[in-house]
Amino acid sequence: EQEEERGEGGGGGGEVTMETTSCPVYCICRKPDINCFMIGCDSCTEWYHGNCVGVSERAAKAIRVWFCPSCRDRDPALEIKYRQRKNKQGESGKDDKTDGDDSSTPQSKLDRRRGSQIKRSARMCGECDACLRTEDCGQCDFCKDMKKFGGPNKIRQKCRMRQCEVRARVRVLLHLCFCPEEEEEAQSDLLRKKAVKVKHVKRRDKKPEKKEIKLRRHKVKQRHRERVRHSERAGEGGAKDVGGAVKQCLGPSCIEPARSNSKYCSEECGMKLAANRIYEILPQRIQQWQQSPCIAEEMGRRQLERIRKEQQAARLRLTLMEKRFHDLETIIANAKQQQVQQHEEVAEGDGDDTDLQIFCVSCSHPVNPKVALRHMERCYAKYESQTSFGSMYPTRIEGATRLFCDVYNPQSKTYCKRLQVLCPEHSRDPKVPADEVCGCPLVRDVFELTGDFCRVSKRKCNKHYCWEKLRRAEVDLERVRVWYKLDELFEQERNLRAAMTNRAGLLALMLHQTIQHDPITTDLRSSKDR
Repeated sequence: EQEEERGEGGGGGGEVTMETTSCPVYCICRKPDINCFMIGCDSCTEWYHGNCVGVSERAAKAIRVWFCPSCRDRDPALEIKYRQRKNKQGESGKDDKTDGDDSSTPQSKLDRRRGSQIKRSARMCGECDACLRTEDCGQCDFCKDMKKFGGPNKIRQKCRMRQCEVRARVRVLLHLCFCPEEEEEAQSDLLRKKAVKVKHVKRRDKKPEKKEIKLRRHKVKQRHRERVRHSERAGEGGAKDVGGAVKQCLGPSCIEPARSNSKYCSEECGMKLAANRIYEILPQRIQQWQQSPCIAEEMGRRQLERIRKEQQAARLRLTLMEKRFHDLETIIANAKQQQVQQHEEVAEGDGDDTDLQIFCVSCSHPVNPKVALRHMERCYAKYESQTSFGSMYPTRIEGATRLFCDVYNPQSKTYCKRLQVLCPEHSRDPKVPADEVCGCPLVRDVFELTGDFCRVSKRKCNKHYCWEKLRRAEVDLERVRVWYKLDELFEQERNLRAAMTNRAGLLALMLHQTIQHDPITTDLRSSKDR
């Protein structure tokens, strides 16, 4: 075997192209080696490019002895010899076979082919419709298992329409009539022993044979079970009666024979019979439906009325929250127009106790009560920004403004679903000017508004820190709750309407029926439900 790939580095190839006078030339093209596949002649020992002589690198792997075209022209006795492929069923210990043994391999293949043809001819008579059929039906269970029809290919059986019924029936009759009971028991026992030996070789070597007595008890039951199974398969195989006559199609006014494993000759006959049944049964069912009132239908109407009332109340609640939203924006705008008063700042700072300390609810650090609210708000924002709440779709609510953050995150491919005014990730508090007033509305007895505003500078007011953000978040959270309630009510209404529509549909009327034992009494409800 003389074949080689000339590819030993890029640097050497550059030197070859630069100094063509000192490099040897090869092949019929009389050119130097250019880092391509080459094959050598076993007669003249000359090297040739694979592209020039029409031999690829993959084809050269199967060549044992190769001669160039010029040598073959000079000596016609020279022939290219190829390697023989290894037999897949051969064992590793049979490598030292002679050439005489190789010559007998085709004969064994022919014998195996003849044996398979004899077995195949024994399974087919060649005269019935199943043997003469050349195409699969594509509708039986064996066809649906095939790969070409999209099946998993687990059963691996021929189409039922192409299975010879004559040979199959004769083989079953011969087996049942002429096989003695003793031979049948011996065969089943032998097959069982072989299966046990093959599947449990290691286990049978260690344990004594004590299960033979138990197996003999169940011979009669197992033989009866196998006969029942064979009879069921024979009944599934074709659409024939016990006497061998072909079954007639059950389609209306159809005289064609039924298909194998079916009651009809085609799908059209089955659809016609189903349509006739619908035309025959459906009018009577519709009349019964109209005569007797349906309790489920009345309960559905009551639930629908209740859902509509809840929807109306939710819409009124949403309108009220929208009004609160606009009123809050008006209060914030009026508060920003107030002027800062210095004496209120002094009065606020005089009453604080500098020795008292409280602990932060987020970080547990001791802080002065004067700056506790500011510190807790910053701690909350810091810990809250470490988690994210997102959805794959943005929020689209008509007429709703400033609800969710909805900032897109390209890494997780989600939209932020925090409240816009409280999102610490994507919204930061604006820088407060030095002359901006706090403007928080003052109250009396917690809930009663006095009409005045806090005149302390916003930077120095620790009592009303971030009051605009908290008031806006309170209103927005209530608006979101109302929108969720409306969405839930809309879903309930849709499901209820779908159930009421399907209750009087074709499938429900054909499958369900209310039996009236008394033909005079049409209302089957109790006096309490009426």
